[in-house]
Amino acid sequence: MEEYKLYIKNMVCRRCMMAVEKLLRDQGIEPIAVGLGIVTLPHPLAAEERAALDGALRELGFELIDGRRERLIEQIKSLVIELIHNENSDLKVNLSDYISSNLHHDYNYISSLFSEVEGVTIEKYFILQKIERVKELLVYDELSLGEIAALLNYSSVAHLSAQFKKVTGLTPSHFRTIGAGRRRPLDEV
Repeated sequence: MEEYKLYIKNMVCRRCMMAVEKLLRDQGIEPIAVGLGIVTLPHPLAAEERAALDGALRELGFELIDGRRERLIEQIKSLVIELIHNENSDLKVNLSDYISSNLHHDYNYISSLFSEVEGVTIEKYFILQKIERVKELLVYDELSLGEIAALLNYSSVAHLSAQFKKVTGLTPSHFRTIGAGRRRPLDEV
């Protein structure tokens, strides 16, 4: 059986994956697998099925990605998000090696393409995602700043605090007091 992959924009979290999987099943499409930004089907969709699915996905804030470049960008974003938000991931890996080995492309090509399309480097996107994760952990208020720094592989609390302030304009402790209203959805980072 030949598998067929659909690439979906803005599918950046487990809830997104569950929403897309439910939508597929509601439309009578049985996926083999649903991952961040990618759905694997047992066969290609007919043109009418694809159009109907794209319309339904757009109603939920997602969309099918057709272009090769756009698919690669979404794969990069998914890898970064998965690396930062997966509790079992190892943030000590070299980001460029991690991305190029997972996507089987030269990192210089991937990096240039990402910067051209997104207007920000992969490294900056990685930092922005890490800061969103720090915000999330601060709002939960279950870990100390030292524990958060260790979890996200910061060299020190001072480094985390400096990067956090540079990106948000706030110190982590001030952010913790003002709460969740300042967080951004991952697909808007």
